[in-house]
Amino acid sequence: MKARFEQYRLKFKNPSGTSRGILTEKLTYLLTIEEDGKEYLGECGLFEGLSFDDRPEYEQKLQWACDNIDLGIELLWNQLREWPSIQFGLEQAFQSMSSNRYNDNYTDRFNPNLYESAFSTGDKGIQTNGLIWMGSIDFMREQIQDKLAKGFKCIKIKIGVDWENEYKILQQLRQEFSAKELELRVDANGGFSFEEAKVVLQQLADLEIHSIEQPIKAGQLNKMAELCASTPTPIALDEELIGIVNEEDKFKLLERIKPQYIILKPSLIGGIRGSLEWINAADTYEIPFWITSALESNVGLNAIAQWTAILYPEMPQGLGTGGLFTNNFPSRLELKGEFLYRNKA
Repeated sequence: MKARFEQYRLKFKNPSGTSRGILTEKLTYLLTIEEDGKEYLGECGLFEGLSFDDRPEYEQKLQWACDNIDLGIELLWNQLREWPSIQFGLEQAFQSMSSNRYNDNYTDRFNPNLYESAFSTGDKGIQTNGLIWMGSIDFMREQIQDKLAKGFKCIKIKIGVDWENEYKILQQLRQEFSAKELELRVDANGGFSFEEAKVVLQQLADLEIHSIEQPIKAGQLNKMAELCASTPTPIALDEELIGIVNEEDKFKLLERIKPQYIILKPSLIGGIRGSLEWINAADTYEIPFWITSALESNVGLNAIAQWTAILYPEMPQGLGTGGLFTNNFPSRLELKGEFLYRNKA
């Protein structure tokens, strides 16, 4: 058994705005395990500026994983707790190897069958939220109209850069669509101060907003706990989960903050196993969750979507980002309205 990796830069079709700035490209890594002449692929979805493992020695650690691939996924995963995106890439490749459904078709090299479900066979879709990127008000309105025309019943809007105008958009949407007709989620990416967040949370509640992701920057545990204890709008932890690599610490964080939701991004929190540790902790405190991709290529998105499907999600998931790039890999994934499907071979 041998392994190798290669760097790949995904190019955005349109510059995409977040509270961290404008994104024009996204670095990622493809990890390939070769055994008996067959190749199994995984994506190590490093997210520069956000990933816990965004460090100068990243490629050195990735090479170490390749050099020690014979250790197997159990030992490798545990020795790479500080490197969540590498953990997830290895999980994908080993899961592809163990699924015993190898296909050397070019498209299927990037879209292996990983988990058995009605989704993986193309018979059932996963409901998704329509993601609205930051930008000019006209650009945001244009995106919203596009999502509504396609039938999305849940829209997630990134906020925290121009709140005055962002708030006006939310007001206009709510005037046109009731909370029963259109679920609205917002993602602040830590864009508000503690004092600002208290005001914003009430404004959102008045508009019957479903939830807000990460209203203040991660790491302010006491302030976040205070907000969650009294918020009129449900709070979902996102960036707050990044860098918490030991299972015991995951329980401690949720016990301390007691959020209304958590959001799982496998590339950022230790892949499937890391996510399952968070789910275990969340179940203990009766905290619901949903799963979101983190700008992976179609390789990583294929794995996240197939895994999400076997959890039988009951609410919209954040999985519709595969069409953002000009140079993405072949995919069987397709958004049909608000549902993500995996087309049959």
